[in-house]
Amino acid sequence: MLSCRGSSFNPILQQLRGAKFTLENGQVFLCDVHSRERKRQTVLLVNLVQEPIGIRLRSNFDRVGKAGELCPARYSAYGGCIPMILHALEELRDVNEALTPWEGNLGNKERTIVLKEQNNWERAFEIFNWFKGKGCYEINVIHYNIVLGLLGRAKQWDLLWSLWDEMQSKGIMPTNATYATLINAYSKGGLKREALMWLGEMYKRGVKPDEVTMGTIVQAYKKAGDYLKAEDFFKRWSLVMGYAPQGKKSYSLYTYNTLIDTYGKAGLLKEAFNTFAQMLSEGIVPDTVTLNTMIHICGSHGRFEEVVSFLEMMDELCGALLIPAYNILISLYTQIDDIGMATNYFSKMKEAGLVPDFVSYRTLLYAFAIRCMVEHAESLVMEMELQALEIDEYTQTALTRMYVKAGMLEQSWAWFEKFCDKMSSECYSANIDAFGEQGILFLAEKAFTCCTERHKLSVLVFNVMIKAYGVNEKYDKACDMFNIMKDYGIFPDKCTYISLVQILSDAGLLCKALIYVRRMQEAGLVSDCVPYSMVISGFTKLGEVKMAVELFNEMINFGFHPDIVVYSVLINAFAEVGFTHEAIACVESMKHEGLAPNSIICNSLIKLYTRVGHLHEAEQIYHLAKTLEGGPHPYSSNCMIHLYCENVMVCEAEEIFHCLKLNGDANEFSYAMMLCLYKKMGRFAEAYKIARDMQDLGLVSDAFSYNNMICLFASDGRLKETLETFQQMLAKGLQPGDATFKALGVVMLKRGASKEAIKQLEKSSQKDSQGTCHEWVKALSDMARLDGVFHWF
Repeated sequence: MLSCRGSSFNPILQQLRGAKFTLENGQVFLCDVHSRERKRQTVLLVNLVQEPIGIRLRSNFDRVGKAGELCPARYSAYGGCIPMILHALEELRDVNEALTPWEGNLGNKERTIVLKEQNNWERAFEIFNWFKGKGCYEINVIHYNIVLGLLGRAKQWDLLWSLWDEMQSKGIMPTNATYATLINAYSKGGLKREALMWLGEMYKRGVKPDEVTMGTIVQAYKKAGDYLKAEDFFKRWSLVMGYAPQGKKSYSLYTYNTLIDTYGKAGLLKEAFNTFAQMLSEGIVPDTVTLNTMIHICGSHGRFEEVVSFLEMMDELCGALLIPAYNILISLYTQIDDIGMATNYFSKMKEAGLVPDFVSYRTLLYAFAIRCMVEHAESLVMEMELQALEIDEYTQTALTRMYVKAGMLEQSWAWFEKFCDKMSSECYSANIDAFGEQGILFLAEKAFTCCTERHKLSVLVFNVMIKAYGVNEKYDKACDMFNIMKDYGIFPDKCTYISLVQILSDAGLLCKALIYVRRMQEAGLVSDCVPYSMVISGFTKLGEVKMAVELFNEMINFGFHPDIVVYSVLINAFAEVGFTHEAIACVESMKHEGLAPNSIICNSLIKLYTRVGHLHEAEQIYHLAKTLEGGPHPYSSNCMIHLYCENVMVCEAEEIFHCLKLNGDANEFSYAMMLCLYKKMGRFAEAYKIARDMQDLGLVSDAFSYNNMICLFASDGRLKETLETFQQMLAKGLQPGDATFKALGVVMLKRGASKEAIKQLEKSSQKDSQGTCHEWVKALSDMARLDGVFHWF
């Protein structure tokens, strides 16, 4: 094949352009030339090959065309001069040098093919500009669409916009394909809002989306997670374009596949099945994409009977399952933790004569790794190496974590070293994190050293190393790691500061944490109240409410508006210490910020009002809590029962108690308070029922409950029950208090003991409660024996 190595030989190329060649006995001859001229022409061509800057004639032609034309096999589908042009563009860096020989023969079709065959956006843009620069070519919307698509895939947004503006200035009207190209490019580039902006531009210009463009728009909505918008757009488009349910038009297979996938990802299983049924009713045969999608949808929703049906359908359609179908099945079964079935389908794929691809291996290997199935994982790695399949960084990290979790530290380090020379910075950070999270700090440090030696340090690597020191409670080293970042020309980001502040706050090193919050503020990296809230929360846990309030005010002065979490922390702190006015002021400030109290704040306020005995205020907050999602917290309900008990409001307490039982939230405190309330009201039958329920449910475990039961039995003169409950309390190692001994004295007095004897026991309890317990038991036992009659409720 001829290709130009120097512009000085262009005249010769012009002569030879369009000529036919033939290959005989390893020699190239021009066709239709007298035999006496063949030798001369051959010599000419061979000499040209030998010229260092001349025309190079390759002897290893890829193909000889029907008419003797020479062209690369990959371009054999094209006729005429296109294969030669494309090869020249591959061989020659200079676009002008490559295209000039064919300058007069480049029609719209040829130019379109040349642009479509370019994979590199820069090369395509260079060729496109060459076409425009010649001034003799018509550059139409198809050419612009091709280049817009290449620029979009390369995320060259500025160039794309300039090309769009150029289209407008030249009066080249965008088509459906133009908008589909732009929407697809921006959607796949992660610019979801901008992608849908092009839809608005499309409507503004009065261009109605065709079916292909509609599919692209639905895909864009789907990628953005706006499944309902995707469905709504499709329905509106169908009505406008005449695809009504009773209409005569039917959708293409591509559209049906898009819709089924959209419904599946939105979790709309019924709609996906209905669409599939409609597709079949219109006589459209599903392809492997359709069936793979349906298999994935059914499997994701645990409907494996339907999965089997679709597999059978695929078997009939294709004669056998294809690799993508097996990959879906492997993925589905790993997701439901049925690793046996996943492995089984992997084996079936190989039995069917199919060679598992990278996705097959990666899916199963990752599943083995996270389950610490070391032998299975290693066996699969060996297979991949035999297949020359490279392990990606994501899977490599998973295997490092597997070895670490399995306690195979030597293997984990050997595995890390195997890849460390070609790891990216992100992969280094993931491996360091794998070591650090499991407390293997010396390996995390070794990995960090490797990363440093290979100049792969990044802010992410420092962040995970700081985290590793935090996990292992090496707080000084975490701070040292932060401080040396600047020595490597790396500056901490928001995540670095937040991580360090969180570590120090959780460790109770609040003054140190505050230093980094203020340094973060100086660096201009504080954008919300999160770092402040961590330290405020730390101070409140230590009971240092004053410091928490000072920091809260500092945050306000810097212009950061507290969120509901900060208010919750502060209000709870005020509730703990009984600062009613401060808590109320906080609530008012929160309302002024436009924040409504959540269940946590309601819980804190009810706790506060219970502590200070404000029933009316507590009731108001409790009614508010009932209107919130999830209803009031069981703790709040118990507080209300306590307040109603204090105020002898039986009906109100019973209503809340029954609700707690109904929801399964009634605990030991709930029962104990109701027992106390019934006892106070003299309603012993209800009180004894509560006592029986507590014992049956195993809800008698703390001193508070035992004291309440002892007081109940003692106030009703039940000596045996009082003694047995007291003995159970001692057997559990619970320390009786003054209330316990007072109740024991009451029952003894009721059963005839003298006040003097009881006073003696109470007096000795104050000196040696442990030793006196045995004296109380002995006295109660003696009275019980004398009593001679035992009752039980």
